[in-house]
Amino acid sequence: MENKSFNGDYNGNVKLLSEFLRVDSSFDLITRRITFAGRNASVFYVDGLCKDEVVEKISWVLLNAKPETLGTNNVGDFMRTLVTFAENFTVTQVAQAARAVLSGSVVLVVQGLEQVIVIDVRLAPARSVDEPQSDRVLRGPHDGFVESLMVNCALIRRRIRDTRLTMEQYIVGRESKSDVVLCYMQGKVNAKALKNLRKKLESIDVEALTMSQQSLMECLQPKQAFNPFPKARYSERPDCAAAAIQEGSIIILCENSPVSIVVPTGVFDFLQDTNDYYLSPFVGSYLRTVRLIVILLTVLLTPVWFWLVSNPEIIPDWLSFIKIEKPNTVPVFAQLIIVELVIDALKLASINTPSALSGSFSIVGALVLGEFAVQSGWFVSEVVLYMAFVAITDFAQPSVEFGYSLKLIRLLMLVLTRLLSFWGLLAGLAVAAVTVASTKTLAGTSYLYPLIPFNAKALSNLLIRKPIKVNIKKESRP
Repeated sequence: MENKSFNGDYNGNVKLLSEFLRVDSSFDLITRRITFAGRNASVFYVDGLCKDEVVEKISWVLLNAKPETLGTNNVGDFMRTLVTFAENFTVTQVAQAARAVLSGSVVLVVQGLEQVIVIDVRLAPARSVDEPQSDRVLRGPHDGFVESLMVNCALIRRRIRDTRLTMEQYIVGRESKSDVVLCYMQGKVNAKALKNLRKKLESIDVEALTMSQQSLMECLQPKQAFNPFPKARYSERPDCAAAAIQEGSIIILCENSPVSIVVPTGVFDFLQDTNDYYLSPFVGSYLRTVRLIVILLTVLLTPVWFWLVSNPEIIPDWLSFIKIEKPNTVPVFAQLIIVELVIDALKLASINTPSALSGSFSIVGALVLGEFAVQSGWFVSEVVLYMAFVAITDFAQPSVEFGYSLKLIRLLMLVLTRLLSFWGLLAGLAVAAVTVASTKTLAGTSYLYPLIPFNAKALSNLLIRKPIKVNIKKESRP
């Protein structure tokens, strides 16, 4: 039935669409029959996904139509005469009309017309555009994306009032038929990257995007099962998305998701944070430097410390304070691995704890477990100290996915250091370097750009927060 088309048979058209939608099986699929000016019409819509006042307006306009204004069976003339409100268009396929109804539009089947009319009056349930919990700023706008795709597109349009801003729509999923939008700035975007993304979106063959942007990402990203590094950045802030578009990036928006996907994304892009741009350039540059140092410490601190305390004879006198003063019977390697797992367990418990109690739970859990673990002799205080520092540094950069990729690299380095000592530490660094170098972005570009291929200006912009360029036009003297 998906390939069937409408014709001039009104009753047949109504039957086709009713059977395709299975109207009799769902209480929220509404069909309203109207007789006006000697004609019959049927209105199809989903209760709750469209504006009730517009449905009432459609009925009112049709019921008050005069017979002399309906002397034509041309759908264009009919629409210009009676359907003069909201966005509207015609479809000829039954499947197209059914998808429009399920998306929240109103479908109007009129006797004498071979095509049916789609009136876009969608009103999807959505929460307010409050600031996202995971991406807050000290200054700046406090709005965020929501689960409505049209609202998210409008939030970007509100910030970029340029005709070059392009939003391309794609339908993904045989069953879900989810709306996906590519947002980019014509003339600034990388044409090759855009072409690759279009090709990938058009070739997706999946039943449904069950987990919205995550399902879409799994369909788009290269098949690198053992590569932990994220292939894109995520943001729930429209100002971040708008800034990325103006810098030449591509934003992917997915229906039912408040998260925007920023591509292409390289490893150096994770040095940036929204707060960098709402502070002075000097302070923003300082924060990026701190973030870079913290990322390096996150990966190297515990593996290097473990290698040194495993070989105390090589520790110089000026580093003698890192030695374990009161060793216990539990191996240091086992202590480090256990604390890594406990930290993740605390994170998971905090996520599943009601928001009113999560802060207290995290603090009490960390204090109680850390204090009693040392006193009971399970862990040495140095292990708890260094792992507490590593746990804090995980929150110094905004990407959760990137944080876990650093954690997995750190665990790998710990295991190799335990097995091969110094050569294991070097092997872990080599594996991390090869993994980053072999990673490809969603657009097929290098993950190490702008280092490889080298672009000094782009690398400088990522490492240093540059002030905005202002072009001041001088007024001519009279």
